[in-house]
Amino acid sequence: MDIADPLQSLLADLQGLHFSDYESRAYLALLKIQPATAYEVAKEAGLPKANAYSVLESLGRKEAVQPVSESPVRYTATPPEVLLAAIVETTERRAARIKEGIGKLGTVPQHEYVWSMTGEHAINSRISQMIDASVTHLWIKGSEDHLERHLDRLEAAARRGVDVLIVLFGTKVEQFSCGGRITVMLHEGNGIPVAMARWLVSVTRDFEEALVAEFGSQPHGSYTRNRPLVNIFDSLIRHEIYFCEIFAIFGDEIQERFGPALFELRQKYLPQPQVETLRDLIEATDKL
Repeated sequence: MDIADPLQSLLADLQGLHFSDYESRAYLALLKIQPATAYEVAKEAGLPKANAYSVLESLGRKEAVQPVSESPVRYTATPPEVLLAAIVETTERRAARIKEGIGKLGTVPQHEYVWSMTGEHAINSRISQMIDASVTHLWIKGSEDHLERHLDRLEAAARRGVDVLIVLFGTKVEQFSCGGRITVMLHEGNGIPVAMARWLVSVTRDFEEALVAEFGSQPHGSYTRNRPLVNIFDSLIRHEIYFCEIFAIFGDEIQERFGPALFELRQKYLPQPQVETLRDLIEATDKL
């Protein structure tokens, strides 16, 4: 990996916290060479010397640096854990004031749209928020590869009394069955990913929110609180749950009639490329 990549990531994150590019570079440079003069910081950070004092003064107003000597003035950087804790506290207080202020505006019309998400980070952040916000139940259908990263949050939800039900594509039932309120059902009794299933995740929460996402070469998804759409997603996962229950009892008969992974049935309705992929998957599974 290019050694510059971590630096660029840090600079981008600091700028996301409303530090300018010069401020971000000066702060990181000062962490390395403190205590240091404005000239030394400018040299280390690659800043124009004429800007060094104004940048450090601006960082001082943000309580990110402070002078510690005179003639010449030398600066030290506020430790990152102290600086970031202060930013978190300030942001939380500001968010609370905004929430309270909006509440005082009176009734605000609620328009329930469908929101698009792009990229793994955005999708996983929304899934995490839904898990953390759950009160009564979470229904999830997805591949173990994409759900493992949320396991700690799912366990925490179960501990606070949320009924978590997972229709799983995969085999790691015991790993996900980590609490009395977490129920794991292998999709169609075997967990074989059908068609695009290995890349798809669907989540519904408390009959209030729904998310569907595709983790492919260009991860994207949709999230909504629109009640009719949430009802549709709830119904889709509910029918998957019904089928898991039915398959647990009549699985052998169903597969005898429709073939493994219901191939004889699916080939009537899936796009042809997905039919071919499923056929290859079944053949590979049979050889194991």
